[in-house]
Amino acid sequence: MQVMTRDTLLEMEEDDDEDGDIALENLEQTVVSNFGAHEIRTPEFEEFNGKPDSLFFNDGQRKIDFVLVYEDESRKENNKKGSNEKQRRKRQAYESNLICDGLQLEATRSVLDDKLVFVKVHAPWEVLCTYAEIMHIKLPLKPNDLKTRLSAFDSFNWFTKFLQVDETLIKPEQEFFTAPFEKDRMNDFYIHDRDAFFNPATRSRIVYFILCRVKYQVTGNISKFGIKKLVSSGIYKAAFPLHDCQFNHQSEDPSCPNERYLLYREWAHPRSLYKKQPLDLIRKYYGEKIGIYFAWLGYYTQMLLLAAVVGVACFLYGYFNQDNCTWSKEVCNPDIGGNIIMCPQCDRLCPFWKLNITCESSKKLCIFDSFGTLVFAVFMGVWVTLFLEFWKRRQAELEYEWDTVELQQEEQPRPEYEARCTHVEINEITQEEERVPFTTWGKCIRVALCASAVLFWILLIIASVIGIIVYRLSVFIVFSAQLPKHFNGTDPIQKYLTPQTATSITASIISFIIIMILNTIYEKVAIMITNFELPRTQTDYENSLTMKMFLFQFVNYYSSCFYIAFFKGKFVGYPGDPVYWLGKYRNEECEPGGCLLELTTQLTIIMGGKAIWNNIQEVLLPWIMNLIRRYHRVSGSEKITPRWEQDYHLQPMGKLGLFYEYLEMIIQFGFVTLFVASFPLAPLLALVNNILEIRVDAWKMTTQYRRMVPQKAQDIGAWQPIMQGIAILAVVTNAMIIAFTSDMIPRLVYYWSFSVPPYGEHTHYTMDGYINNTLSIFNIMDFKSERRENPYSGLGNHTTCRYRDFRYPPGHPQEYKHNIYYWHVIASKLAFIIVMEHVIYSVKFFISYAIPDVSKSTKSKIKREKYLTQKLLRENHLKDVTKNMGVIAEKMMGVVDNNLRPKSE
Repeated sequence: MQVMTRDTLLEMEEDDDEDGDIALENLEQTVVSNFGAHEIRTPEFEEFNGKPDSLFFNDGQRKIDFVLVYEDESRKENNKKGSNEKQRRKRQAYESNLICDGLQLEATRSVLDDKLVFVKVHAPWEVLCTYAEIMHIKLPLKPNDLKTRLSAFDSFNWFTKFLQVDETLIKPEQEFFTAPFEKDRMNDFYIHDRDAFFNPATRSRIVYFILCRVKYQVTGNISKFGIKKLVSSGIYKAAFPLHDCQFNHQSEDPSCPNERYLLYREWAHPRSLYKKQPLDLIRKYYGEKIGIYFAWLGYYTQMLLLAAVVGVACFLYGYFNQDNCTWSKEVCNPDIGGNIIMCPQCDRLCPFWKLNITCESSKKLCIFDSFGTLVFAVFMGVWVTLFLEFWKRRQAELEYEWDTVELQQEEQPRPEYEARCTHVEINEITQEEERVPFTTWGKCIRVALCASAVLFWILLIIASVIGIIVYRLSVFIVFSAQLPKHFNGTDPIQKYLTPQTATSITASIISFIIIMILNTIYEKVAIMITNFELPRTQTDYENSLTMKMFLFQFVNYYSSCFYIAFFKGKFVGYPGDPVYWLGKYRNEECEPGGCLLELTTQLTIIMGGKAIWNNIQEVLLPWIMNLIRRYHRVSGSEKITPRWEQDYHLQPMGKLGLFYEYLEMIIQFGFVTLFVASFPLAPLLALVNNILEIRVDAWKMTTQYRRMVPQKAQDIGAWQPIMQGIAILAVVTNAMIIAFTSDMIPRLVYYWSFSVPPYGEHTHYTMDGYINNTLSIFNIMDFKSERRENPYSGLGNHTTCRYRDFRYPPGHPQEYKHNIYYWHVIASKLAFIIVMEHVIYSVKFFISYAIPDVSKSTKSKIKREKYLTQKLLRENHLKDVTKNMGVIAEKMMGVVDNNLRPKSE
């Protein structure tokens, strides 16, 4: 009987339109009449053997490397015959092609729901060897006999022993020299046991590589293939590798390694909160990509400890010295602040007010706007460089230990990219023809469209920020209009909830809600844009998506902070000639002490709200979903439910895996570094959050999510240059916050120049009189006509009001023009920014130069291993050549000996 090949089967299929229906009908007739319906090979259904923790086929010999899940169309309610039949045939074609590629399948119906079918996938030895060579997977050659040098901290092992994981439970992995696998040189590799040569993570990675590249349909010149599309279109419900056991107790199967249980006990359990992470076991079980994430997160958290200690010290310095703050004492003094009448901060509705109603906010401001803030800003500029440089060294060590030094050679094109390769171009390097998805002109069009889409969404964020500004202006007028008609400033509401404070808090909350909404929408848009862009490799795809998402998140999260820090209250004019925004709204003014406290409030709300929201989204929702699924399952069914069905009822990790975890931490890294001059407690909040984040992520991945497909990763990808960019920008933003947002430079200028003659009246350097010096005078009669129509009757004998600026008083030849103090302050601010930036950048450059990215010992180990590996392979090759030459020589000697014998013999 003629055999129906995979290509013949695929070429006969068409798309899901009218032509596709005809093609599928012709396919069915051809199969039935010529070859028999059974030639579309699908796995036979097998009964469950009753072993819930089994990781093998029913024969107990073949390992389950992957599981595919689908819903049997014949048992569905509201069965739509046409569409369901198409799905069934696509699935049959796909499974037939899997079998043709050498994989072995076994189907089992669900124990709890007979509509669900689980297709178990096993990769035989030959298939593993073939694809290990195609994927350039490095495998063991011989045990690594290089001795690791003792570090400087090994002498303190007695002190840190209680922080280590229990090595009696999690034994250190044996190290090997490795090389890319080659079938022809199989004897060179360390193969003592075929079943253990490819570990479960490697087996799953190979099988997933095959699943992503097997075709199920061909339409014209476009091939449709890959398990991703089959899952997204609903033909399969899920596809995942198996956890090796239950997380809360060990498996009874002696062949089970129980690594999931060990990870839960020594990593994810709350009692392990103080312990170091078992990174080698994480890497072994989940792959290098997840391992490098947790290594980076753990290292970042360790470095935050130092920043948090210094930040708390600076905060305490400001807290204990707030009573000595001249600014707050003069504001709160009833004889000074109580007698200063401040000008209205909006037209018509806003009343005059006394300065002492800002007493409480002035005290809080002194906590953050102190000399300790300057010290901490300089320290954080150095800290971020130390963190990045030492992380590079740690990353290089992990590359060596986890054998990913030459990982770039292993990366293959994405299946989605390969499917679109319909054009032919000449490769500039090889000068040979190669297939590409689109021409150079087509690529330019795609890039332009993607850039336009990203720009549109960024403009949408800016529009939302403008909307928040309009809200601030409107609500400030409402709150100001409700002020009591007296100036004592002693009412509890008036004392603690000033118009500026009320507006700041409500605007920050609304801004946070808008940020979360825009994030949810843009995540889907960014994925669509990146899919349209069609990057070649998975790394290119993730890097492209990372840059789009981070650019959006950067504008989304930080735009309101940049507005408060550098724009609010900077261009307001003066009461007689205010600056109007959009020709209608009068620009916002800061409190007399500046906008620093409002910036601190904004950061606190966004950082705290973001942490709470992320935990709800990442932990609470999956836990509730799993709880609901368990409720619908039969009570006590876990004892009889097989491993693949238990894992199916867990939550999927998501298409982007760790992308959102990285993004969350990088946004936090930005808050910790970019605006730390306004909030020295930010590193402490980040430290507490990250300590919990590590264990929460561990608990989530170990207990609530299906096992991810293990992936290789050499580093943290595009997040490294993003952090470097943030570190450079952080120096500028913190210098500008101290210069333009805080009141530190004006205070220093007053202390050193304007508190003594010729400008000041004091005989010695002092901060006394600073309030009077920083508040300019305005004649109430100089208000515009709409303000004079409704004068405030409670002014009494006052004919002037005060406002925050450095201008000449009324009656001066240059009235309401900026005075000499203003220009001194501006020059001092610019000089401070230049000096601070140059000093910190110089230190950063020196640190970067002095600390190499790869330590000398790691370089030596890499070179030594490469040398020994090449020597081993060459020696084995020479042995084979010598052996073959010996056999040939023996044969030649035999031939010569036969020829030399006498013919009579």
